[in-house]
Amino acid sequence: MSFSASVLTLYPEMFPGALGVSLAGRALEAGTWSLGAIQIRDFATDRHRTVDDTPAGGGAGMVMRADVLAKAIDHSSPPGDPRPRLLMSPRGKPLTQVRVRELAAGPGVVIVCGRFEGVDQRVIDARGLEEVSVGDFILSGGEPAALVLLDAVVRLLPGVMGNVVSGDEESFENGLLEHPHYTRPQEFEGRQIPEVLTSGNHQKIAAWRRAESERLTKERRPDLLAAHPLVK
Repeated sequence: MSFSASVLTLYPEMFPGALGVSLAGRALEAGTWSLGAIQIRDFATDRHRTVDDTPAGGGAGMVMRADVLAKAIDHSSPPGDPRPRLLMSPRGKPLTQVRVRELAAGPGVVIVCGRFEGVDQRVIDARGLEEVSVGDFILSGGEPAALVLLDAVVRLLPGVMGNVVSGDEESFENGLLEHPHYTRPQEFEGRQIPEVLTSGNHQKIAAWRRAESERLTKERRPDLLAAHPLVK
């Protein structure tokens, strides 16, 4: 059974976008996963196809209506659908590689792309939406974040990466940032490939890579070390 993704959006033309090329695109064409982009406006009931309204209590901007969005969710994810329902939101729980692997091991996802000032809290609660953030910054909408999430998940699906061990030593897989990489030529603008990497001693190479990972993580992401005490 292939991985099935449904994306609820006001801009379905943004999909598959970057997901239609490279690894994700080839997997999409091969049927390893499927993608459906659903236009939320199709579930509005007025002649203007209104999906938003002014925020209760006043304030700037507009809020996506609960009734319209609920109809779109119910259409895309009827009772019995085992796929988790995600809402791309800057106030959501940060997306991690652990969560990405969990999603990749499942049947698929239903992703709601928010717009405007946000989504009516009642539909978040009533439809059990899991709020997910891809970083501490604001985007114009949830679509770019959905593309990021799906790219991270799809590359982990069986058969998508040519080498099944390619993802084992990447950043975040073991609580550390990934070590530096080198390839030919041996010398570039006076800079040499570290001698240990051309030594042929796999034990020393593994130790060097581990030490470099620890060094980079300590310098750039000490929060990762704090979150993974066993790594320290």
